[in-house]
Amino acid sequence: MATDIVAQLADSLAKTGVEDGELSYKGQGRKLDDAQSVEEIVKDIQDFKGLQALRLEGNTVGVAAAQAIAKALETKSEFKRCYWSDMFTGRLRSEIPPSLNSLGDALMLAGARLTVLDLSDNAFGPDGVKGIERLLKSTACYTLQELRLNNCGMGIGGGKILAAALTHCHEKSSGDGSPLSLKVFVAGRNRLENDGATALAQAFKLMGSLEEVNMPQNGINHPGVTALAMAMENNPNLRILNLNDNTFTEKGAIAMAQGLKHLRSLQVINFGDCLVRPAGAIAMAKTVSEGLPILKELNLSFGEITEEAALAVAQAVKDKDQLEKLDLNGNCLGEDGCKALKDTLEGLNKADLLGSLSDDEGEPEDDDDEDEDEEEEDDDEEVDEEEVEEEEEEEEEEESSSNKLSTPVSAPRPPDVSSFLSFPSPDKLLKLGTKRAFLIEQQVDVTDAAKTAEAFLKIASVYKEENSDVKNAVLESIDALLKKAFSTPSFQGYNFVSSLLVLLGLLKSEDKVKPVLVVPGHLQALEHVVRQDYFPKESVAVLEAFMSRNNKSLDSCCNARNNLQSTLQRVRSES
Repeated sequence: MATDIVAQLADSLAKTGVEDGELSYKGQGRKLDDAQSVEEIVKDIQDFKGLQALRLEGNTVGVAAAQAIAKALETKSEFKRCYWSDMFTGRLRSEIPPSLNSLGDALMLAGARLTVLDLSDNAFGPDGVKGIERLLKSTACYTLQELRLNNCGMGIGGGKILAAALTHCHEKSSGDGSPLSLKVFVAGRNRLENDGATALAQAFKLMGSLEEVNMPQNGINHPGVTALAMAMENNPNLRILNLNDNTFTEKGAIAMAQGLKHLRSLQVINFGDCLVRPAGAIAMAKTVSEGLPILKELNLSFGEITEEAALAVAQAVKDKDQLEKLDLNGNCLGEDGCKALKDTLEGLNKADLLGSLSDDEGEPEDDDDEDEDEEEEDDDEEVDEEEVEEEEEEEEEEESSSNKLSTPVSAPRPPDVSSFLSFPSPDKLLKLGTKRAFLIEQQVDVTDAAKTAEAFLKIASVYKEENSDVKNAVLESIDALLKKAFSTPSFQGYNFVSSLLVLLGLLKSEDKVKPVLVVPGHLQALEHVVRQDYFPKESVAVLEAFMSRNNKSLDSCCNARNNLQSTLQRVRSES
C-alpha cells in the first residue's frame, strides 16, 4: 500500500535545478571566517562563466571571507542578483559594514548591473545601511528591480540613509537616460516609524515604478501613513500593498483610501491590525467600490471596525469579480453584526470569500477610548528634533551583535490566534499564553486536511531550536492540533500528507496552490511529528521518498532535511 502511494505521488514530483547563471551555497550553515575558509567558493566563482547570481543565505560571513569573495566577483560583469539574506549571524555589528562595502565595491568595479539585492534578516542597523549606501548610489543599481531589507533593524536613521541613496540613484540614472525603476520594496520589522517612512515615501513618489510594497510592523502612525499614501498615488502599477500592524487610525486610513483611489492594478491590500476604525473602513469601502477593478484580497482585520462600516465594505465588493479573500475578523461587530455581514455577503453570492469571524471583539461599549487614543497620538507627534536625534543615537547603541532585533517602539496589541496564524511570529505564539495549544486546536478546522496542513506549516515556521520556550510552544501546539486531526474519523491522513507536500513545493497541484517558502523549522517540526504515535506509519514511507529527491524548495534547509531523512529511515525500520 505504502509503495503504491509513493509511486503515485512520485510521478507528480517536479525535478528542478538552480536558475541559469546561479551559484548557490544557500542554507549550508558554513562558518566563513577567513580567505582559507572560502577557497572553494572563490574558485567556483572564478570558474563560473557568465555568473549572474550568488546565493549565500544561511551562512555566516566574516570580513576577510567577504573580501576574498569580493575579489573573485570583480571580473563578473554579467552579475545581476545578490541573494545575501541571513548572512551575518553571530557576527559583531562592526564587521558587517566593511564586509558589505567590499562586496559592493567589487560589483561596481565589475560593471555589474543589479536587478535583485536581498539583505533581509541581517539585523545590521543603520550602520549596515551605510555599508550599502555607496553601492545603492552607483551605476550598478541603476537597473535594480527588487530591494529586500526585511527584518534588518534599520531604524529611523537607516530609513533616512536608504531614502537618500535611492533618491540619489534615481536622479543620477535619470540623467543618464535610464531612471531607476524599482518594482519590489520589502522592509518589514525595521522600526522605521514616521520619519523613516516619510523619507522613503518621498523616494517612492519620485520613482513612481513600484509594483509591490511590504512594510509591516514598523511603528508607523498616521503622519507616516499619509506620506506613504501620497507616494502610492504616484505609483500606478502597484499590485501589492502590505502595511500590516502599523497604526493608521481614521486619519491615516482616510488618507490612504484617497491615495489608492485611482490605482487600477492593485490586487492585494493588507491593512490588518492597523486600527483603521469605522470612518477609515468606510473611506476604504468607497475607494473599493469606485475603483480597484482587479482587487483579489482585502484585509481589514483587527481594526475596531463596527457593523455599519463592515456592511459598507461588504457592499463595496459586490462587483469585484476577481476578489478571492475578504478578512474582517477581530473587529467590533457583535453577534448580530457578524450575522448581518454573513447574510449580506450571502445575498451578494460572496459568502465563501469571507474569512473567519471567530475573534470578533463584540460591539464597542463607547468611544471614549478612541478619543483618548487620538489625543495621545497627537501628543506623541510633538516630540522635538533633539529628542528624535537622541533616540536615533540610542537606537544605534542598542543594536544587538547577535542579530536579534529590539521590540518596535510602537508595540502592537497582544495577538490572538487568528493574528498569529495570519502572520506567525515567535513572539505572537508565546503571547497566546499557556492555553495556546487549546486555542489553536479550536481555531483550525481539522476536518479539512488542507487547512490543517497549512496551519501546521504556519506554526512550524516560527520553530527555533536554540530557543527552548519557542521550541516547546511550537511542538506543544502542533501535537495538540495533529492529535485532534488524526483522531477525527472524517480526517483523511493521506490528503494531509499530499497537501503538505504541495505546500512544501515537492508535489505539483492541479489547483495551482502556491508553495510556502520552506524554512528549517518546517522540517524540524515535521521530524518531531513523524516520531509521534498519532502519526500514521504508512505515511512515513511517502515522506521519505519525497525527501530523498533533489528539489530546489529544500535548498535552504540542508541540515534540517538530512536530519529528517535519517529520522524517517529510523522510524520506518522500527515499524
